[in-house]
Amino acid sequence: MPKLTITGEFDPFIHISMQQGEKIFCESGAMVTMDATLDLKGKMNGGFLSALARKFTNGESFFQQHIEANRGAGDVLLAPTLPGSLEILEIGQKQYILNDGAFVASTGAVDLKIKMQNIGQALFGGTGGFVVMETSGSGQLVVAGFGSIFGLDVTAGNDIIVDNAHVVAWDSNLSYKLTLSTSQGGGFLGDMINSVTSGEGISNRFSGNGKVYVCSRNSSAFTAWIGSKIIIPERSGGGGFHLNN
Repeated sequence: MPKLTITGEFDPFIHISMQQGEKIFCESGAMVTMDATLDLKGKMNGGFLSALARKFTNGESFFQQHIEANRGAGDVLLAPTLPGSLEILEIGQKQYILNDGAFVASTGAVDLKIKMQNIGQALFGGTGGFVVMETSGSGQLVVAGFGSIFGLDVTAGNDIIVDNAHVVAWDSNLSYKLTLSTSQGGGFLGDMINSVTSGEGISNRFSGNGKVYVCSRNSSAFTAWIGSKIIIPERSGGGGFHLNN
């Protein structure tokens, strides 16, 4: 099996050593550098419909990169799209569910499939969820988080609540539901009001026994903040530029 190592202290790479005949899957655009003995191909992993759903509902690319060691051993460096941490997950005895954009790479015997949830229940009934990716098979998988990644242990009787924008991945044996509020029993309108006034959006409530990986930064909030600081032209006669405050 390919050997995966996280290398670099800040905004790290994934270094992968491959023997002839081995292959890995990675998100489109993740490859930084590789030995000339390796072949890079773009493929629709899981077929056309699966790739289409992954693109438009889960924030992943239509094509995934397949890197194969067809002509000898070689090394490859991969990096995620957003700056932040990486985590290598062992797939086999444990399977995981990945949030939007968390997938970076996996060894060839790991499979990722779309898990469809009931969006109507998530929004109006306080249960269900959106489209996520679920692992199967065995091997190693790399996930990325915007900022730092931290693993939280969930134990029976001690549920945890995490803002959906900070969730990276979680054990598939955990029970979870998406809600508009961290409170319980407020009804849809009450949950909507609490969501707006608290500044929080969709939250995940996890229960059972397992692990949840979270990241320190919210990419949507960061994007909105950057947008608020964009330099725009002055409309006055001075013709200058200014920053939004």
